[in-house]
Amino acid sequence: MKKLDKLILGSFLGPFLLTFLVVDFILLIVNMLKYFDEIFGKGLGFWIYAELIGYFVISISPMALPLAMLLSSLMAFGNLGEHFELTAIKGSGISLTRAMRPIGIFAVGLTFLAFLSNNYLVPKVNLKTFSLLYDIRMKTPSLDIKEGVFYDGIPNFSIKVNKKLDEVRLQDILIYNHAEGQGNLNVTMADSGRMETFSNDNYMKLTLYAGQSYKESRSTRGINEAPVEFSRTAFKENIMVFDLAAFQLNRTPENQWSTNRAIKTIKEIQHGLDSIHLVVNDLKYQNFITAASIFPFFTRNKNLNPSQEILAEKARFDTLRRVRILQEQALGNSIDSLNREVLIDSSIIQLPEAAVIEPEPVVAVTEQQESAIAKRKKLEVRKFVLVDSSSTEQTNVDSIPIFVGNSLKVMRTKPLTTQEKELLDSMFYERGYLSNALTLALNNSRNLKNSFDVKKSQVDGQLREFRRYEIAWYQKYSQAIACFVMFLIGAPLGAIIKKGGLGLPVLISILFFILFYMLTITGEKWAKEGVVDSLLGTVFSNLCLLPFGLFFLRQARKDARLFESDFYDRLLKWLRKFVPSTRSI
Repeated sequence: MKKLDKLILGSFLGPFLLTFLVVDFILLIVNMLKYFDEIFGKGLGFWIYAELIGYFVISISPMALPLAMLLSSLMAFGNLGEHFELTAIKGSGISLTRAMRPIGIFAVGLTFLAFLSNNYLVPKVNLKTFSLLYDIRMKTPSLDIKEGVFYDGIPNFSIKVNKKLDEVRLQDILIYNHAEGQGNLNVTMADSGRMETFSNDNYMKLTLYAGQSYKESRSTRGINEAPVEFSRTAFKENIMVFDLAAFQLNRTPENQWSTNRAIKTIKEIQHGLDSIHLVVNDLKYQNFITAASIFPFFTRNKNLNPSQEILAEKARFDTLRRVRILQEQALGNSIDSLNREVLIDSSIIQLPEAAVIEPEPVVAVTEQQESAIAKRKKLEVRKFVLVDSSSTEQTNVDSIPIFVGNSLKVMRTKPLTTQEKELLDSMFYERGYLSNALTLALNNSRNLKNSFDVKKSQVDGQLREFRRYEIAWYQKYSQAIACFVMFLIGAPLGAIIKKGGLGLPVLISILFFILFYMLTITGEKWAKEGVVDSLLGTVFSNLCLLPFGLFFLRQARKDARLFESDFYDRLLKWLRKFVPSTRSI
C-alpha cells in the first residue's frame, strides 16, 4: 500500500468509526423511545437491558452504515480539501478517482460485509430481539407499593399502606381480598407490618401485627332471607404469603417467531415465497372448480377449465407433494423394517413379509342366491340383445325389464309422443317449476359471488404477503448497495465543498439521508401496494441517488465550485443566451 493510500484511508477510518457510533446511538435512542413505557419500570436487571440494547444496536446497523459512510467520506475529503492536501495530490498528477480508490475499495468490502450481516447475523439477532422484547412487554411491573394509594399489582388483592417507614416496615395497612370474586367482603386491617421477599423473590411474606379481619357472606336478596353470616377475627400476628410469579421474566421459546420475515435468510424467504405461491394457485384453482359445481347445467356441454398456467403450477406442486409423500413413506417403511426385528434368545430374527399376510375369507353362497344371480344374468343378456341388436323386431320393443337394486323394474325405450311432451311442458310452467328454477339460479349466483369475494380477499392478502416477502428479500441487497451509493455522493461532494469538521458536512449528510429515507419508504410502500414491481420499489432510493453521485463525481473531476456564487452567476449568464430580449416601446 502506498503512502498516499495510507494517508487517505487513515483520514477516513477515524471519522467513519466515530460517525457510525454516533449514528447508531441516535437510531438506538429513536428505537428505544418507541418502547420506553413498555420496557422500563419492570424491575429488570442491568444485564437484561444490556442484552436488549446490544440486540438493538446490531439490528439497526443496516440503516446506520449508509449514513456513516456518507458523513465520513464527506468529512475525509472535506478535510483534505480544506488543508489543500487534495490540491497537492492533484498537482502531483494524481487524479481524483485515483485518490478515491482506497476508500472505494473499503466501500466495496463494506458493501459485501453488510450483505452478509443482513443475510445471516441480523435475522438471528432480530429473532432474539423479538423474543426478549415480547417477554419484557408481558412482564408485570415491579412491586411498588406507595403510601396512601391502593396497589392492585398482586392478583386478587388490593393493598393500601398509609405510611412506609422503609422498604420493609409498614404502618396502617388495609387489604381487600378479591379471590372469591364477590366484592369487598373480605377485609384485613393491621396497625403495622413487615414486607419481605424470599425464594429468589418468587414469593412475598407480609407479616401483620395488631389487626382484625372481617368477612361477610354475600346475600341472595330473597324475601324471607335469613341474616347473612358475618365473622370478625382479631389477631396479634398474621402472616400472609403472596405469589410473585407474575413479576418474574418468563422467556418465550424463540420458535414461536419462526414465521416472521425479519428473521429469515434469503433461502428461507424463497421457501416462504414458494409456499405463498402454492396457496394463491390453489385458491385460483378452487374458484374454477366452485363455479363449475354451482352451474352444472351450463357446464354440461361447455367446460369451465382453469388457465394453462394455473394447471401447470398445480401439476408441479402436486408432483412435489407426491415426491415428498413417497420419501416419507420410504422413510416409514425403513423404520417399520427395523421394528420387525425382534430379539429372541439374544439373537436377532427378522420376520418375513409373508408372515403378516392373512388369507381372504371364503363367503358361502346359498342355492336361492345362486338362482337369483342366474335369473338376473339372463335378464341382463336379454336387455343387451334388445338394446344393442340391429334387428327391426327387437328395436320396436316398448319396454325392457331391468334390475334396480334387488327389485325388477321396467324401462321404457319408446320416445315421447307430442301429447306427452305438451303435458310435461304444461306441468313445468303451471306448477311453478320455472320460478323455482330461476330462484335456484339466483341463489347459486349469489353464493358464487360471495365465494368469489371471499377467495378474492384471500388472494389479495396472500399476494400482499408475497410482495412483503419479496421486499424483505431485496432489502438485503439494497441496504448493502446503499453504502457504495453514499460513498459516491459523499467523497466527490467533500472534494467540492472543501469543508471538514461537523458543520456543513453534517448538514448536507442529514439532508441526503432524509432524502434517502423518504425515497426508501415511498418505494417500499409502492411495492407493498402493488403499484410497482417489488424489485423496483426496493431499489428506488438507490436509483434516485445514484445520478447525484455520478453528477458530483463529474463536477469534482472538473474542479467545479458548486457552492460558490461565481458558479451560479456564470450559469445565469449562460441561461440568458436562450431567453429573447424584450424592449419597451
